[in-house]
Amino acid sequence: MDDARYALDALWTSSAVRRLLLALILAAPLAVAARGPWVVEGRVVGVTDGDTITVLDRARTQHVVRLGGIDAPERRQAFGTVAKENLSRIVYDRLVEARCWKRDRYGREVCSVYVGMRDAGLEMIREGLAWHFKEYQLEQSPQEREEYARTEEAARAARRGLWSEPGAVPPWEWRKAQKK
Repeated sequence: MDDARYALDALWTSSAVRRLLLALILAAPLAVAARGPWVVEGRVVGVTDGDTITVLDRARTQHVVRLGGIDAPERRQAFGTVAKENLSRIVYDRLVEARCWKRDRYGREVCSVYVGMRDAGLEMIREGLAWHFKEYQLEQSPQEREEYARTEEAARAARRGLWSEPGAVPPWEWRKAQKK
């Protein structure tokens, strides 16, 4: 028994074993980050703007979720308040399923958000209160990408929401101008 304990002590103090353990500890966050798509289910407890919500899951953890595939007007931009109110009408205090695929640079989970079978992002585009965010369209499935683009074209043609006014400025251009 003492020989076995001595062998374990010698192994533990070995620099190779310490390096291996350190490598495993450092690799753990990468494994979590590379885990692929995930789902967040819960109740929407907050709506920040026309494309960002807060979901409270069953474990009472809050998830800040950015609706993927769309970009809605900013709060200080024309139609910004209307977009936030419309997204609130669709999702606030409702159970949602957020199908997530990444975190953005602000730490938000980027997801397609569903209330039952209803795609909240697609609804925002349909109402003319968000753009199909083409800069990130390759993150969408081909079917979703086509549906979002087709729905935006229909909203433009019908002059719904922000398309009712000529010269609607996309939020990414508005943000760029604000930085200058």
